[in-house]
Amino acid sequence: MRAFLVLFLLFPVLELYTFFKVSTAIGFFPALLMIIIGSALGVMVMRLAGLATVLRTREALQRGEVPADQVFDGLMFAIGGGLLLLPGFISDVLGVICLMPFTRNILARKIRARAQAQSMRQRAFADDLQPRGPAAGPGTPPRRPPEVIEGEVIEGDFERRDH
Repeated sequence: MRAFLVLFLLFPVLELYTFFKVSTAIGFFPALLMIIIGSALGVMVMRLAGLATVLRTREALQRGEVPADQVFDGLMFAIGGGLLLLPGFISDVLGVICLMPFTRNILARKIRARAQAQSMRQRAFADDLQPRGPAAGPGTPPRRPPEVIEGEVIEGDFERRDH
């Protein structure tokens, strides 16, 4: 959480510093024009990518496939377009990186591997929660009744004593 807060506070400062350095190298108005063109490109990417993602997702669903890759590509296009929409050179570079096919493929593989590992961990713990008995299938140990501890509740105003 702290790292996110530091990044959130540091990112605008880095963007301003980068804009200052670029504007001193090429001039203020060309740098400003590049920022405006980047934002316009971001709007265009978000509009076109959103429509394309909807169409590809619909086609995948009609074929009976799970549209996970199409949804992930749409998400990456939305993130890339949003980063292009933000004013600044660092966000533009990150946005272009999100739009490149090979970086999307690398990220997709990493996220898919992480999701599979997470599902395997959940599945391992879910096996402990499955009912065991006649309905559980052959080879599973018989279900034993839960351990019940009986007791009485006494209401009153008692002082707590630590021993």
